[in-house]
Amino acid sequence: MPDSVEIRYGKGELHVRLPKGCETTVIRKPAMPLLEDPASAIAESLRNPVGSPPLSQLASQAHRVTIVICDITRPVPNGPILRGIVDELRASGIRNDQITILIATGLHRPNLGREMLEVVGEPWIFDHIRIENHYARDAAWMVDLGTTPSDGIPVVLNRHLVDADLRIVVGLVEPHFMAGYSGGRKVVAPGVAGETTIRTFHNYRFMNDPLACNGNLTNNPLHRGQLEILQMLGPTYAFNTIIDESRKMSFVNFGDCVASHLESVAAVRRFAEVPCPRKFATLLTSAAGYPLDKTYYQTVKGMVAPLQILADGGRMIIASRCEEGIGSSEYRESQAILKRLGPQAFLDRIQAMPLADIDGWQTHMLLRSLAIGNVSLYSDGINPADRELTCVEMIGSIEQAIEESVSQSGDRAIAVIPEGPYVIPVYTPHGPGGP
Repeated sequence: MPDSVEIRYGKGELHVRLPKGCETTVIRKPAMPLLEDPASAIAESLRNPVGSPPLSQLASQAHRVTIVICDITRPVPNGPILRGIVDELRASGIRNDQITILIATGLHRPNLGREMLEVVGEPWIFDHIRIENHYARDAAWMVDLGTTPSDGIPVVLNRHLVDADLRIVVGLVEPHFMAGYSGGRKVVAPGVAGETTIRTFHNYRFMNDPLACNGNLTNNPLHRGQLEILQMLGPTYAFNTIIDESRKMSFVNFGDCVASHLESVAAVRRFAEVPCPRKFATLLTSAAGYPLDKTYYQTVKGMVAPLQILADGGRMIIASRCEEGIGSSEYRESQAILKRLGPQAFLDRIQAMPLADIDGWQTHMLLRSLAIGNVSLYSDGINPADRELTCVEMIGSIEQAIEESVSQSGDRAIAVIPEGPYVIPVYTPHGPGGP
C-alpha cells in the first residue's frame, strides 16, 4: 500500500502522507493511448469525419464560419486544434476575415487579454483571426429560436453562431456532473446560449432529476434539451478531443455534432468510468487542478463526482487551489442564502423558480454531497472572510483530516482520486472483490 499520494492542486500537485496501516485504493483512469502525431491526427479527422462531409467540402459552400471554443475553465488543447481547422479552411478558400472564434463563456466572466491568448493557445490564430467572448446577458447579440418541444426550454443563442453558414464547436469530452458528458452539443448550450436558456436549464426541475448526473445520457433532461436545441439551430459540426491525466491528447474526431460526440463518449467511457466494488468512509479527492480549481464554484464538480462510493455519513476531503476565491458575485449570494436558510429551506425556495438564480445551481449541486456525508475543503485561495460561505468544513491539514476520519469511522480503508471530477468511480457491489 502507498504511504503517500499526489493529487492535483493548482498548476502542480500536493504530496499527501497517508496514515500507517491504512488500506488505500487509488482510483484513476487506466493508461490511455496517446496520439503519436496530434497535428496529423487532427488533419486526418477533418478529412475523414463522422457522419458528415469532410471539412474542405463543407467550407466550399461557406461564407461565414464560426468556431466555438470553451473558456478558461476547461483544459482544451485549443492551439493545435484551431490551427488544424483554420489551415484546412484557408486551404479551402476561406479568408481570415470570414472566420470568427467565439469563446463559450456561458454565464462565466469573459476571457480577455493574455487570458484570451491562453484560451486560444496559438499566437498566430490570436493575431490573425477575430475572437469574441460570448455575453449571455447582451440581448443585442442573441437570437430567439423559440422553445424546445419536449421541455419548453427557451432557445436563445449567440448571433455569431446562428448567422454562420458553417458552425463548428470544439469540445473536451469528459464526465459532467449534470449533462452526463461534456463536449459536442454542450458547447452550444449552455456554452453560447442566452441568460434565459441557461437559467432554465439549471432550474430545480432539471437539476433535481436523478438522471441529470455524471456519465448518463439516457433520458437525461439536459442532454435531451441540448439535442433539441441543435435540431432547431440547424447543421452544426463538432471537433471533439479526449485527454489523459497529463492533459495529452488521446483521441480526436470531427463530424456531425451528435454522431461525433456519441463516438467520443463511447471512447472515453472505458477510461473515465472506473468500477469500484465498495464504498468508503474516508475519501480524498481534488478539483482536478488548474484551470478547473480556479474558483470554489468549479470545485463543487469534484464534490459530486465520487458520490457513488462515499459511504453514508462518510467524509470527503477535497483539495482545490481557488486562486480566484469563491467565484462570481451571484454565486457568493447563493452561498450566503444557503448559509442563512439551511439546506431544506434553500431547496424549498428554488423549487418553484422557472429561472434559477445565476450560479445558484452550483449551490444546489453542493447539497447533493452534503446530503450523503461531510465535506472538508483544503484551500489556500479562499479569503478568510469567505470561509463560512463555502458551507463546508475548511481544514488546514489534509493529513490531519484523514487521521481524524479514519479514527472516527473505525474504517481504515481510504479512497484517493487524484484527478477529481475527470474520473467517475462507479459503485459495482457485485463486481470483482465486491460483497
